[in-house]
Amino acid sequence: MIIEIGKCLVSTEILTEYFCCDYSKCKGCCCVVGDSGAPLEEAEAESLKSQAADYDIFLAGDGKKEILSQGYSVIDKDGDRVTPLVPSDGRCAYSVTNPDGFTWCAVEKGFEKCGKGIRKPLSCWIFPIRLKVFSTGFTGLMLSREHLCSDAFKLGKEKGIKVYQFLKEPIVQKFGAEFYEELCQAEKMMKEGF
Repeated sequence: MIIEIGKCLVSTEILTEYFCCDYSKCKGCCCVVGDSGAPLEEAEAESLKSQAADYDIFLAGDGKKEILSQGYSVIDKDGDRVTPLVPSDGRCAYSVTNPDGFTWCAVEKGFEKCGKGIRKPLSCWIFPIRLKVFSTGFTGLMLSREHLCSDAFKLGKEKGIKVYQFLKEPIVQKFGAEFYEELCQAEKMMKEGF
């Protein structure tokens, strides 16, 4: 079911399904798995360029090489602006994998160090919610049920954490606190049978 909140069309699965990242099991594989880079807004692509000095020291050598070669963002086969990938293994050029196999984002490490710029691309931060901007000006918020997040859906259920609750910070960052409160009210109304 879809509900309308402001200029957003929200899948009610975001309010009813459970989710909590289980990094100990997935090891950050969302930075590695996929056929394209992370979707970027134009402003994010500019920020990746302007804050490069903040995260550069955290980049892996092959990731840095691809960013210098391809650029801070690229256009994928679907015509979308995305992060560049490392061709040898298909991972995001901004990702770094440690010897234990855990992957993390160099941009986020730079943000943690400096406290400025973007934390990381919104599409990464708000995952497994996927955003789609329609020609009508509305934004769709849909739940992506990637197999790589199966442990996160299980852990969320065990802990009783809904998707929108787990992703409160990026939702508020993108849409505002009032929008988040409307999500809370919508979930409450659904529980009450309205």
